[in-house]
Formats: sequence, structure tokens, C-alpha cells
Amino acid sequence: MTTDAHTSTEELKEKVIEALHTVYDPEIPVDIYELGLIYDLHVDDSGAVSVKMTLTAPGCPAAQTLPLEVEAKLREIPGVTSVDVEVVWDPPWTPERMSEAAKLQLGW
Repeated sequence: MTTDAHTSTEELKEKVIEALHTVYDPEIPVDIYELGLIYDLHVDDSGAVSVKMTLTAPGCPAAQTLPLEVEAKLREIPGVTSVDVEVVWDPPWTPERMSEAAKLQLGW
């Protein structure tokens, strides 16, 4: 982990999560992090970010654009040196993956 003028790995991960909170599924008015679409997130000491995410359905209209939006937002974060976004379908997303805040926001 780096210190002083450099952003620590944990601080960088927090900034990545903040950025993920700004990406929304176009069909559900909740950000992808609260929806539970992020399955795995790793930030290493060099600033490389790896994200495994899914979509609400394989035929989701955002299948082509949402991963690109995630990658673009993460690349804007100072300290991020590379971004790898992988879309996975296993396990399939279900509404149970949503945070309590997302469920409340949607009135579930």
C-alpha cells in the first residue's frame, strides 16, 4: 500500500465504489452498485482495477453500453492506472442481490 502523496489502495477502492454509485441501470432508477450488479471488485497497489459485473438480464438493452460506461468512469479517477471490466452471467442476477437501500427506493 502506498502512503503520503499517493492514494492508498483502500482509498482508491472507496473512490471506485463512489464512481460505481454514479452509474445507473437505464431501466431501474437505482445505481448498479446498490442493485448488486457488481460481483467482484479488486484494486491492486499499482492502481489497476478489476471489476466483475453482471446485468439484470442477458438481453438487457444496456449490455453493450453499461460496461463501457463503468470503464470510462473508473478511468477518470486519479490513481487508476488500468481498468478491466468483465461481464459475467453466473450466478444470474436476482432482485435478492439488491441492497436494502435499493429495495426501499423501489418500494420493495
